[in-house]
Amino acid sequence: MSPMSNSLVEPQVESLATAGLSQGDVSDFFALLKPRVMFLVVFTALVGMVVSHPDVHPVVAFVSLLMIAVGGGASGALNMWWDADIDAVMTRTRKRPIPAGKIQPGEALAFGVTLAFGSVIILGLASNWLAAGLLAFTIFFYVVIYSMWLKRSTPQNIVIGGAAGALPPIVAQAAVTGHVAWDSVVLFAIIFMWTPPHFWALALVKSSDYERAGIPMMPNVAGPDSTRFQILAYTILLAPLGLAPVALGFGGLAYAIMALIGGFGMLALAVQVYRLRQGEPAMRVAQQLFGFSILYLFLLFATLLVEHGFGFFRPVFR
Repeated sequence: MSPMSNSLVEPQVESLATAGLSQGDVSDFFALLKPRVMFLVVFTALVGMVVSHPDVHPVVAFVSLLMIAVGGGASGALNMWWDADIDAVMTRTRKRPIPAGKIQPGEALAFGVTLAFGSVIILGLASNWLAAGLLAFTIFFYVVIYSMWLKRSTPQNIVIGGAAGALPPIVAQAAVTGHVAWDSVVLFAIIFMWTPPHFWALALVKSSDYERAGIPMMPNVAGPDSTRFQILAYTILLAPLGLAPVALGFGGLAYAIMALIGGFGMLALAVQVYRLRQGEPAMRVAQQLFGFSILYLFLLFATLLVEHGFGFFRPVFR
């Protein structure tokens, strides 16, 4: 933990340690799971299942998806436990359950560990141990590699750490098929390449927050101009990668249209972020890119879900 962060939040941490049992209710423990992130985990995992066209019992598929969601929530709870000191000094996170004093760090740790082990074991028993092993690796990567190491040590934290958030489609495919194929790997690659422009756009807007917490985000280390260039570079790679499902035969005509329109929108906003260097307009367009990137990823995966889940899939190349 950074010296700056510790000096700023020492009183809060001490008060939490001596407060006895927390006053948190069910909603506070649910907040520990990072429900918005957990929704993304569930959604991308569901698409990974559907594009695999598995011949699997629906109960097995449901339990597998549920355990992937629980594993994602466990990662969020353990991340909040470890990051309680920096959450307390950042404006967008200071109201989370631990810095707000609603849940003690030890309770969050026990909660997260229980969910992590439970989700892995149940997934292994309900589906297969390849999927369980991949889920365990995902939790380990997010909590230990990203949260405990990369986040506080390198501006590449989001790039490398993004692998954890991109793994759910692979875990889901393994859960319902017993193996990993190219379609889930491509979905992994899309999410992985999407992560840097998505989070760095937010980091441009919230750079003072990250600086106060001592987190080496790209704008605070390399500077805003370098970050804008890297956002553009990653987006240039992301846009054609979004069309890879079409080339590999599991993205249909509707997906191709959505990927083209969405990729163009991402590129247009990334160019604006690169060109606008100062003032309120620059911050506004960075915020727009952050918001649009969420819509872009959602629409890509939603189109695949509709094509394969509702029988609308028609390959572009026959």
